[in-house]
Amino acid sequence: MAHRFHPTLLREYDMRGVVGPMLGEADGYALGRSFATWVRRAGGSAVAVGYDGRLSSPMLEGALVRGLTDSGVDVLRVGLGPTPMLYYAEAELEVAGAIQVTGSHNPADQNGFKLVLDHAPFHGEAIQQLGAMAAAGDWLAGEGRVRDVDIMPAYVERLVRDFDGAAWRIGWDAGNGAAGPVVEKLVQLLPGEHHLLFTDVNGNFPNHHPDPTEEANLADLRSLVLSRKLDFGVAFDGDGDRIGVVDGLGRIIWGDQLLGLFAQVVLKDRPGAPIVADMKASQALFDEIARLGGEPVLWKTGHSHIKSKMKQIGSPLGGEMTGHIMFADDFYGFDDGLYAAVRLIRAAARLRRTVTDLRGDMAEMVNTPEIRIAVPEDRKFAIIEDLRDRLVASGAIVESIDGARVRTIDGWWLLRASNTQNALTARAEASDAAGLARLLAEIESHLRDSGVDQRLQAAK
Repeated sequence: MAHRFHPTLLREYDMRGVVGPMLGEADGYALGRSFATWVRRAGGSAVAVGYDGRLSSPMLEGALVRGLTDSGVDVLRVGLGPTPMLYYAEAELEVAGAIQVTGSHNPADQNGFKLVLDHAPFHGEAIQQLGAMAAAGDWLAGEGRVRDVDIMPAYVERLVRDFDGAAWRIGWDAGNGAAGPVVEKLVQLLPGEHHLLFTDVNGNFPNHHPDPTEEANLADLRSLVLSRKLDFGVAFDGDGDRIGVVDGLGRIIWGDQLLGLFAQVVLKDRPGAPIVADMKASQALFDEIARLGGEPVLWKTGHSHIKSKMKQIGSPLGGEMTGHIMFADDFYGFDDGLYAAVRLIRAAARLRRTVTDLRGDMAEMVNTPEIRIAVPEDRKFAIIEDLRDRLVASGAIVESIDGARVRTIDGWWLLRASNTQNALTARAEASDAAGLARLLAEIESHLRDSGVDQRLQAAK
């Protein structure tokens, strides 16, 4: 029996949509049938499955498992946990691939799936092909078996393998997301003093939304760090693959700044190595990588794109401004916010500096956070195409591997289509406030030319 996915469900590096209107049991089942068929035709026989703490996740996970087994694939069910725990299971268990049911950092009424095949992200055109298989009912039949696997203890032990960090006083904010139970176990294995917030899993996210790229969502962590005079604090998104950090003074350390901090350690061990960062990353990061003797590599935004590029060029470290940090030096190369937290503890010890001092050493840039601009799903990519055409015609200096990153005498600005939301994302960076205002005015002008009236705020 064929099935057609809602056209907006099939995204660039995962599947995501509003539960009910766009996503339901039938979609989970059809995905299971299609992915299992793909796995079997590639010679595989087993898939690991996990799910996050959203209210709809158990329903979708159950439908997914039925679809996988009905197409003859065995399922290793790892249960509720963060996405990187599922990635760990795929890396360590005898499976051909893995699927995590998760809505990541999106609103509570949304959910979706992240997929891995043969230790690599399953994304882009491959996801579109799954949709075509479902629409054609191109599914193998079979009777797969299901086995429950308690992977969390081994995963937590792996996070602290070869730990060489010092004892710090740390705040941890799980945001009622899927990382909470792992945080509770992890801190028992770490030295120092640990203060936990919102580690109980609750898909209603009653305290704040689990998205550490939004400054407002770090308010509770910042308050904890300042009131308890902690050394620093860490926060995670809904499925635990992204990290947010505040230092002992309550200052945010954004994902691209963290990447520069980690580069100091990684390049000591791997001099000259390429380090990959996304289109939204600060120019200060690329300058810092070069100063440290590394090779800065600008690449497409998206965890799947960064991981794939790292694997292609043998990069030991990569990441995004949004807090996806990937270590491939002595880890698996996937994005894991919990492992990034452990590596931050280790990095501070290795560099013999507090996290607050390391933050104080960072170049202060005049820039914006990531700005999301709501647009219709069916318009966002067309707007970017029109923008690129205008920029090329005007002779602008533009990097167009993912949206448009434009360099001017004032600095640079970026406008791209989000692959996870019905939105454009913008960012700008300049040497001073006046230059930043000019860059934002330029973005606003281009948006108006595309029929989008949007005022942009420079405050960070």
